[in-house]
Amino acid sequence: MRGTRLMDELKGRVLALDLGEKRIGVAVSDATRTIARALTVLKRKSRQEDYSAIVRLVAEQQANLLIVGLPIPLSGIEGEKVAWVRDYAAGLEQNLAIPLLFWDEALTTVQAYDSMRQRGRRMKQAKERIDAVAAAFILQSYLDAQIEQGTPPRMKM
Repeated sequence: MRGTRLMDELKGRVLALDLGEKRIGVAVSDATRTIARALTVLKRKSRQEDYSAIVRLVAEQQANLLIVGLPIPLSGIEGEKVAWVRDYAAGLEQNLAIPLLFWDEALTTVQAYDSMRQRGRRMKQAKERIDAVAAAFILQSYLDAQIEQGTPPRMKM
């Protein structure tokens, strides 16, 4: 009984972001938080325009949680890129009405390229969609961990 109630609390769409210098990959889950899919790639403009576009997607997708990929290097030592993502996310969070969590994005771009190559995508097509596919890998990792643990995992640091 407790497990069923807990799983009911974990429903609703989740949006995930793969932040880059030029583009933002966006993925979304289904309402049961089982499967992630690539949604779109946003071309970065100003932070405020980016934030507005992301807030609009949150509303359109009726998401109740936002996951942001955190590029922690395999060494575990956080560098400038991690600091930039944390700063960007802090500004974004001020514009959101839903929680924001970080999730490790290690090797997701490599996974995305491999996945697209296996499906026969050309490199030009891959470059246009790679960030959204990487966001889907970030999100799927989060969803899988949530299902395994039976509770929402947290990586807000």
